[in-house]
Amino acid sequence: MGECGEASTPSFEMTWGSTASSGYCSQEDSDSELELYYTARTSLGRRPRKEQDEPVNLEKQELSPSETEQKVREYNAQIHSNLFMTMNKDSSYTGFIKVVFKLTRPVSVPPTRKATTVQDGKKGSAIKRRTSFYLPKDTAKHLHISSRTKAREVIEALLNKFTVVDNPRKFALYERSERDDQVYLRKLADEEQPLHLRLCAGPSEKVLNFVLKENETGEVNWDAFTLPELQNFLRILQREEEEHVKQIIQRYTCARNKMLEALTNHTPG
Repeated sequence: MGECGEASTPSFEMTWGSTASSGYCSQEDSDSELELYYTARTSLGRRPRKEQDEPVNLEKQELSPSETEQKVREYNAQIHSNLFMTMNKDSSYTGFIKVVFKLTRPVSVPPTRKATTVQDGKKGSAIKRRTSFYLPKDTAKHLHISSRTKAREVIEALLNKFTVVDNPRKFALYERSERDDQVYLRKLADEEQPLHLRLCAGPSEKVLNFVLKENETGEVNWDAFTLPELQNFLRILQREEEEHVKQIIQRYTCARNKMLEALTNHTPG
């Protein structure tokens, strides 16, 4: 009797920066776009660290010019890098924020090859080509922004840095903190100024960090996705479901065969 093993799944690799993501790949033609989708294999048994949607307990006070200047000096005295904040003559200031990507759905980017269109032989029209894949979690980016830069502008700048072509409204910026082994998240309003929050909290990432996530409003706004995106989501889910079912059947078959083998070799006493 042969040994029972896990079903194998073909994988593909795609690099973004210095990080690779592997998983299923499907290429489909549609009336308007040719989409490539990559999805990382999910672990159904792994539970992420619990996060609570609770406001971070930070003092977001209004600061006078002199108070701001004092805060900037205190902030710069605490950091051990060149990511300083700089005061401007108009009492505004500039500095760096770090944003960590924690996305659970794929993002779309322009094609990496020169060929940006594929000729449709039936209709004689060009089909646009896009590539979409799951960005590896915990990808991080430092942005140099102004104290007047708003949360919505930070999201747009991040998407531009990574050439993501999805609608910025699909994403939201969160502030994240850790207290008593618990993680707390708060969604920033469009008009909030992340650098001001960074200055008030100080440089500690445990006290305050910024996270880019999907813009969750209780239910997924499926209308925000294009028809090719939705069709590929269904294909990905079906493929993952079939793989999971296959693995369950294989495990039960393996257990049944071992039981039958034990019964065959069992000597009544």
